[in-house]
Amino acid sequence: MTLPADIRFHYRDGCHLCEEMAAALFRHWPAVAEAMTWVEVDALPELAQRYGDEVPVLCVGEETVCRHALDTGAVARYFGEPVNPV
Repeated sequence: MTLPADIRFHYRDGCHLCEEMAAALFRHWPAVAEAMTWVEVDALPELAQRYGDEVPVLCVGEETVCRHALDTGAVARYFGEPVNPV
């Protein structure tokens, strides 16, 4: 499967939900985790305002795949079944 070019993981440093979602992506969809661009929402005021406490957010292009917690069904629809079952 060819991965989309624009996979972004919006996160905040020190956010336990962000850490949990990132760890789950690395465990179950490692190719996705390796390909995604990490976007720290507090790095730019407009991102901090846009996302506020709505992190983590996994996006493909302009579409939100999931936010707050890993939605395994949504991630599987975008990227296929997990390499390591959930």
